[in-house]
Amino acid sequence: MLIKLLRAHLGPYKKPIVLLVLLQLLQTCATLYLPSLNADIIDNGVVAGDTGYILEFGGFMIAVSVVQVLCNVGAVYYGARTASALGRDVRAAVFDRVQSFSARELGRFGAPSLITRTTNDVQQIQMLVLLAFTLMVSAPIMCVGGIIMALGLDVPLSAVLLAVVPVLGVSVGLIVRKMGPLFRTMQERLDGVNRVLREQITGNRVIRAFVRDRYEEKRFRGANTELTDVSVATGRLMALMFPTVMTVVNLSSIAVVWFGAHRIDSGGMQIGALTAFLAYLMQIVMAVMMATFMFMMVPRAEVCAERVEEVLGTESSVVPPVAPVTELRRHGHLEVRGAEFRYPGAEEPVLRAVDLVARPGETTAVIGSTGSGKSTLLGLVPRLFDATDGAVLVDGEDVRTLDPALLARTVSLVPQKPYLFSGTVATNLRYGNPDATDEELWHALEVAQAKEFVEALEHGLDAPIAQGGTNVSGGQRQRLAIARTLVQRPEIYLFDDSFSALDYATDAALRAALGRETAGATVVIVAQRVATIRDADRILVLDEGRVVGTGTHHELMDGNETYREIVLSQLTEAEAA
Repeated sequence: MLIKLLRAHLGPYKKPIVLLVLLQLLQTCATLYLPSLNADIIDNGVVAGDTGYILEFGGFMIAVSVVQVLCNVGAVYYGARTASALGRDVRAAVFDRVQSFSARELGRFGAPSLITRTTNDVQQIQMLVLLAFTLMVSAPIMCVGGIIMALGLDVPLSAVLLAVVPVLGVSVGLIVRKMGPLFRTMQERLDGVNRVLREQITGNRVIRAFVRDRYEEKRFRGANTELTDVSVATGRLMALMFPTVMTVVNLSSIAVVWFGAHRIDSGGMQIGALTAFLAYLMQIVMAVMMATFMFMMVPRAEVCAERVEEVLGTESSVVPPVAPVTELRRHGHLEVRGAEFRYPGAEEPVLRAVDLVARPGETTAVIGSTGSGKSTLLGLVPRLFDATDGAVLVDGEDVRTLDPALLARTVSLVPQKPYLFSGTVATNLRYGNPDATDEELWHALEVAQAKEFVEALEHGLDAPIAQGGTNVSGGQRQRLAIARTLVQRPEIYLFDDSFSALDYATDAALRAALGRETAGATVVIVAQRVATIRDADRILVLDEGRVVGTGTHHELMDGNETYREIVLSQLTEAEAA
């Protein structure tokens, strides 16, 4: 998965990568050349007492060192830029894919996991690529080049390398093999910490209201401890790796000095050659250590790449049309024909054979007990998810064939839990119509019965709104969401229990003003409160996903037992009549 992901997203950066490899090659060659120069200076300059030779080749060594430094700086620069660009592109790809998801896919992954995959997982991949460009490219060149140079200095002494390199490889391989499963568990438990923390921040008021602070502390402590345990286990393996490598390095250095001294004593080797051989040994070992450090990152990056690819490889159940309809002949006519919706793997569908017709200039209401499928029915119209059977038609066209931009302009949904974005009142109201004037914003606020409280805010339309609208009340949040929809001026308005947080007086005033404002549009209202929908032109009664009645309030009171039970649970017989 990691190779597949990198191959897909590093393609546009072939030129910087080629330049980076060339710079690393030059830098590594310069590094390998320096010990040979040093040996030459010792044998021909220091031992012979030739100061001129030392100065001449010392200056040459300085020039080689400068080339090494410049190439290294250039390689790190291009490596950092390319790794950062890769992280940016992968994050953008994940974000774009998540934006295309329907409610079904979002529910499958969950917000905490998607946040972790977009941030931490991508960061781990980016870090691996940065280390690969700055360390791993030069490591094999350094290792192979060091062995060749060491063989050139003294073949018998190079036998030490035949023992050192395999021992290092086997030791590192055994440790890395155990780290892969631990890194996978670590990322999953990081998801768990994010999930618990997100719930506790979002539900802070509920926690305090029920005095569940100790319980939530215990929950977080449990999730945190689980993450800590696997992190400690991973840390132990990482801590074991470097002492293992350094033990092999020190033992091999002792062996080189021991056998090298005998070679010098027998006249088969010069002092400078031994010094250079030790330097090459250290370079070989350093290359193995760099590769070791990379191998420690690879298992975690592989796990992260699998998680990111899982998101990128998930197709949305709401597929954009191949040849979209970009223009509608009629305006505001909504029809649902035999719609069924079933979650994957569910035994029973949420909706079954639902029929609904909503016309311009009319208000159609949907009512039913909790869990009857009211919100699901409304979600089919703007394609939050698609019907698994049947069809939803807007102006005679199946919504699955409409251009997404056209559908967004035609249909607007005020959800059951309205969400406001961080910014100001004005930026939230202009979310669906960026070109709306201040006069249009104030008019929408007036219709939504929100003008009075917005005028009371210190900066009016420029008053700040916190993320999620947490600095305004639930009723104010609902009215601002309704005003945002009115600013957009769609042809079909969908209100999913959008008046539940309003008092009766505000509800009545809002519905009266809304009736005048949307007189020529199609309005569909889902509500639990009978007073909100009793004056609708048509009322649809849902029970366990089925339509059990359609008609006006009085018709349903006379002939539909389900509707009658709902009404009488809220109103007296006289009030209902």
